[in-house]
Amino acid sequence: MKHYEQLLRMGCFTWDELCELAGSQSAANSLAHSYAKKGYVQSVRRGLYVAVNLADGEPAVSPYRIASKLTRSACVSRHAAFAYHGCANQVSNRIEVSSAVPFAPFEFNGTEYVYLSTRLARDTLGVVEQPDGVRVTDMERTVLDNIGNFEKIMGFEELLRCLELVPMLHEDKLLSYLKTLDKQVLYQKTGYLLEQLRTLWGLSDDFFAECAANIGKSKRYLFTPTNMDDMEYNRTWQLIVPKDLMNATAEGVDDAEI
Repeated sequence: MKHYEQLLRMGCFTWDELCELAGSQSAANSLAHSYAKKGYVQSVRRGLYVAVNLADGEPAVSPYRIASKLTRSACVSRHAAFAYHGCANQVSNRIEVSSAVPFAPFEFNGTEYVYLSTRLARDTLGVVEQPDGVRVTDMERTVLDNIGNFEKIMGFEELLRCLELVPMLHEDKLLSYLKTLDKQVLYQKTGYLLEQLRTLWGLSDDFFAECAANIGKSKRYLFTPTNMDDMEYNRTWQLIVPKDLMNATAEGVDDAEI
């Protein structure tokens, strides 16, 4: 158990980190095989390992920490980011991982790790590293990512429930991220949804005015409805939206335009 305590402190580690600790590739290979056989470490996927807590036989770190080590640019995002921040309504064993470097989806210890592509220029936008080593989108980026992609990840009802659990939003960050992401439809959906819930966070009139100034001229659906009788047109945000927002559910293709 010469290196076990150090590996336990590292929690999750790459092949290169193991080689550095062991002193050579051959020593690292011997150590990996020996410790795996004894139950001290487990292979997450090729080139990535996790230390095992001997008290319960479980990985010594959370799935979110594992997700953060999948690539150099990996970060927990979308619904999984809501879950990490304590704002998910539904429990899920799926973690969405944004990364500039692709990887094949896989499952480890009951958790599914799913790759989401991200543009190089946006890799670090709103990404923070937490004290536990987890790289995750901050609350503002998480909110925007999920508003823009909810039909692909969680559905509209879950998005609303998650938003209701968000304790605080900084409008300066939201506007900065919106400017960088530069999508008119995202300004539309963000402006509309956050306006409906604005009392939760105290967002200013200036924030919504800035969103409205960037929506362009396109009329879009907030989501593709199953029944048009349940929808109405919101002139301010140029969106077809539910008549009863808080009881709405969504099915269909995101970013539908009319």
